Amino acid sequence: MTHLDVELKRLKEEKIEMFDLVISQLSKAKTAFLTMDKALAREVNFNEKRVNALELKIDKDCENIFALFNPVAIDLRFVLAVLKINSNLERIGDIADGISRYVAETETAFDPELLQVTRLEEMWTTAIEMLSDVQRAFDADDAKLSRGVFKKDDILDEVNSNANDVIEHYIKSHPDKIAQALHIVSTIRKLERTGDQTKNISEEIIFFLEAKVLKHLSEKAKSE
Repeated sequence: MTHLDVELKRLKEEKIEMFDLVISQLSKAKTAFLTMDKALAREVNFNEKRVNALELKIDKDCENIFALFNPVAIDLRFVLAVLKINSNLERIGDIADGISRYVAETETAFDPELLQVTRLEEMWTTAIEMLSDVQRAFDADDAKLSRGVFKKDDILDEVNSNANDVIEHYIKSHPDKIAQALHIVSTIRKLERTGDQTKNISEEIIFFLEAKVLKHLSEKAKSE
């Protein structure tokens, strides 16, 4: 194994570590939000510093690999993909942090009816599944698994597109729950962006493995 191979292996291990951390942050944010667990929400807020620190370390390691080894072909694509995946994961970490801050601003648990009609829990579960799928795809160098997230994202888009009408109808029946409804719709928007970030990660995995740029293709073409 060459020195470059050793550094690339270490970089991949660091990237898996960041995947684990961000998935944990998103999962804990979900639990804190649905159960109004303020202590768990504060834990997510505190751990955001770890996400940021790991992002900076991985960026620096990528820069060092460029400077010291001048990678080419698939090795170059791997390091470029890691840089972009790093940015997307950090943004998902920001989303988990932001959602957890809503818990601190809400005095009472969210109305179960509101959670049900907005399909928030289903959306959140799907977002975490998507992120877990791309982590496994990255770890196993599996482009097919990575492509699967494009279809799952349809659920997030559907919930998001229906959110305004659902929230408007709910507020008419529950005018005393306007603040809660606004937090829910904001959370839905954030989770929809999580899906977009996850799709970006999937595109980078496919770029690394197959040298295909999917950025401007249709969703149908990306999943084929």
